[in-house]
Amino acid sequence: QLQPVESGGGLVQPGESLRLSCVVSGVTSHNYPMGWFRQAPGKERIGVACITASGGDAKYADSVKGRFTISRDNSKKTIWLQMDSLKPDDTGVYYCARGWGLNPLPFDNWGQGTQVTVFS
Repeated sequence: QLQPVESGGGLVQPGESLRLSCVVSGVTSHNYPMGWFRQAPGKERIGVACITASGGDAKYADSVKGRFTISRDNSKKTIWLQMDSLKPDDTGVYYCARGWGLNPLPFDNWGQGTQVTVFS
């Protein structure tokens, strides 16, 4: 069983930065691609970024390209999401899960999420 635990969320102003962390426990957790998703109040969960098991490739939603960076350190069993130039539309609960792509359906082993609020 792979169990992600997210942290690093907070309350920031537009233009500021946050770095989210996803620490993964479980056997061979480093063998899987992982993704970050956002869910705003009353809206569907959408893909933000994903990264391959090796960290050699990543994919981003168009809305975050050039502002967000996903990375991982398998020795630390951690996946990060560096979020720069934050906008109010980036507000939501951010989840980490196992899988590849920007569609949440194929993903499993979801974490509990961490709240990000960008207020103006």
